[in-house]
Amino acid sequence: MAYRRTPAVQERLDALRITLIDSALGLIARHGYSGCSISAVAAEAGVGTGTVYRHFANKGELFAEVFRIVCSREVSAAVESGNSAHSTEGRYVAAVSASVRTFAERALRAPTLAYALLAEPVDLQVDTERLLFRESFRDALAVAIAAAVDAGEIPDQDASVTAACIVGAIGEALILPLARGAADSAIIPALLTFTLRSLGSPT
Repeated sequence: MAYRRTPAVQERLDALRITLIDSALGLIARHGYSGCSISAVAAEAGVGTGTVYRHFANKGELFAEVFRIVCSREVSAAVESGNSAHSTEGRYVAAVSASVRTFAERALRAPTLAYALLAEPVDLQVDTERLLFRESFRDALAVAIAAAVDAGEIPDQDASVTAACIVGAIGEALILPLARGAADSAIIPALLTFTLRSLGSPT
């Protein structure tokens, strides 16, 4: 008969997995991707390296999971901010601007983590998650941009292409400041101005 884990055992394993992910995330936030290793994660979590490998086959698999969680969180925060701005102001352009502002502000508050998410050299598995993150952020902006077009707020355009350009511009504008760990919040108004111009919106 095949062994079946009891609910209590599975709960402990799930909790340990979360601890490992949280430990890896904390290390990335402090040291970046290159400053992390399986042994460092194990030490941070207070377990042996073998325990980490029982949950994740390699560093790429572990950090891909970390990136997946963090990227989903960042996109959700941007979307939520956009939805709130639309509810308050009644304009979809405001939703796009709010999403961009929120993403940039969160990146500036955690420059090491943001740089790891956006540009730091990573394993192939992690890079796949990075591309999915950019795609998710693009798609979220595209929804609001398409709605702004339909509402007559901005000229007709390919919402997906415009959104991709905005996401790319945000990344390029933030990479060097984040890499230096000296990002200045003054960059945010410039990003918002660029966003409005990209949309073809006067305000």
